[in-house]
Amino acid sequence: MTDTEIELRYLVALGLAQEAGALAMSYANNRERMATRMKGRQDFLTEADGAVEMMLRSRIARVFPNDGFVGEEGGGDGAENLWIVDPIDGTANFARGEPHWCISIGFLHKMKPVVGVIHAPVLGETFAARQGAGAALNGGPIRVSDTTDIHAAAIEIGWSDRLPFEDYLGLVAKIGGMGASTKRSASGALGLCWVAAGRTDAYLELHINSWDVAAGIVIVEEAGGMFTDVWGGKRMDTRTAIYSNGQAHDCPVASLATHDGDT
Repeated sequence: MTDTEIELRYLVALGLAQEAGALAMSYANNRERMATRMKGRQDFLTEADGAVEMMLRSRIARVFPNDGFVGEEGGGDGAENLWIVDPIDGTANFARGEPHWCISIGFLHKMKPVVGVIHAPVLGETFAARQGAGAALNGGPIRVSDTTDIHAAAIEIGWSDRLPFEDYLGLVAKIGGMGASTKRSASGALGLCWVAAGRTDAYLELHINSWDVAAGIVIVEEAGGMFTDVWGGKRMDTRTAIYSNGQAHDCPVASLATHDGDT
């Protein structure tokens, strides 16, 4: 794939993120349209999730008919050129009228993330990156933090209902015991953006899905950060993941975020 082909998809993703954000906001601003049901424990689904994903799937198929598409709600098949979308990440926040949610659009070439756009409409922030071109927030460059002291570090720890809650509490206790502050904002995609922008120093999660991270991986790495899983690979799977400013990989944080077995 040429740089021009990647840039074209980057520009399309930027436009689609804004359109998707406007559609989601049309639901957020009219609570009567906000039909909500539960997919599982603390796993919300709204009408907006399906509408946004359907719109993105349709638009991408029209512009790039040979590209594959995977969405959180409708699934999809893999392809050499593949879009992976979370129509609304942080759906629980969205359903409750909280501002911390986003649209996440990632594009992969041969399973390597090369384009990422994450748009948070209520916050008025768009994080974007493409391979080799750096990362930006609302068009301006961003960079990961330079924190090296764990006692000054702020680390977000995501929670998944696919694992026992005790696993999450144990990780929070371990990280807190090391001297770092911990937080959870309930949007993995925005958690990665916060790392990229230097607002936090690392993001950890014991079980995370490809649509949560497909866009964020590019943004973190282009902002100078690092991504790994517990095996040290770069695979789009649903296992333990660590995204950091790079310094966290040199301290014991990475060794604590381990989980054996699949769920």
